[in-house]
Amino acid sequence: MKKVSPRSRALAGIGLALSAALVLSGCGGARSGDAAGDESFTIKFSHVTTANTPKGKAAEKFKEILEDSSDGRITVEIYPNSELYGDKDELQALQSNSVQMIAPSSSKFTTIAPQLQLLDLPFLFDTSEDIPTLASRDSVIGDVIYENEDLKSKNVQVLGLWDNGLKQLSANTELRTPEDTKGLSFRIQPADVLASQFEAWGGATSTMAFAEVYNGLQQGVIDGQENTYSNIETQKMHTVQKFLTESDHGYIGYVTAINSEFFDSLPEDLQQLVIDAMDEASAYNREVATEVNEEAKQAIIEEGSTEIVTLTEEERQAWKDAVVPSVWEEHKDVLGPEIIDGLLAERDK
Repeated sequence: MKKVSPRSRALAGIGLALSAALVLSGCGGARSGDAAGDESFTIKFSHVTTANTPKGKAAEKFKEILEDSSDGRITVEIYPNSELYGDKDELQALQSNSVQMIAPSSSKFTTIAPQLQLLDLPFLFDTSEDIPTLASRDSVIGDVIYENEDLKSKNVQVLGLWDNGLKQLSANTELRTPEDTKGLSFRIQPADVLASQFEAWGGATSTMAFAEVYNGLQQGVIDGQENTYSNIETQKMHTVQKFLTESDHGYIGYVTAINSEFFDSLPEDLQQLVIDAMDEASAYNREVATEVNEEAKQAIIEEGSTEIVTLTEEERQAWKDAVVPSVWEEHKDVLGPEIIDGLLAERDK
């Protein structure tokens, strides 16, 4: 038998070590350390809004809590304002583990989980105070979000639902009745429910990435849009829109998700710390969302370039009657009859 020299054994050992390193580096989500308890991990967290929005503030809070509770074993790198990925590619980046966390609005998930369009239903929440109860984990909405098999099968695990707030309408034409939308084109997120909403009011729609909305309004590619006060103010949309109707007609919520394979690769103690940090950050988000939107509204008023249109109860009811329950019923087959019926029952409690 041929003897193996000490030099050959050493080279073989180096080769095995390099192979192991390559395997680890291919797992996504940077990690380092030898023993399991010494391993450290990096979470790249990408989102599309600025740092001073409800989502931006909650992301920073999540980073602060998790890095502190993990004693540095987890580092969270936040990439706000579409710095790393935008609307069109952040979901794919999450699924491929190019980033480990994202927090897009629920509409962005509808290509792989159509039932999440339920969060886009017009007048799903009458006031911001309704959101914590109607969207709790043990509610009809919570079940669709947190126990969604379509998301699980696509390597997506939902950790939380962050509020942005209720949506307002803007245009260069005063929007006081649904009929005022006729002849106008509004930017929407890619969700059939949103297209149906504007169609029921009489307007046309165009899908467009969030980062492109300002230019679209400025150049007249679109006539108007729907968004929360914080999104409108931080992106300066109001500076190219003469009127802003305080309609509170819809909800923007962020489905905060992590790559399932990356999450499963974490030791159990770190998995729990991620969950705990998300719970704390979500509670913080609910506290700041209303405050940030009110501050944004006041900033728009003080700037004076946009007139805020306040609807009477009768005027707001006309917007609601045009879409509820007709738009809800229209999408029953996709959302599920039992879900729509359950939502209607919860609203009537």
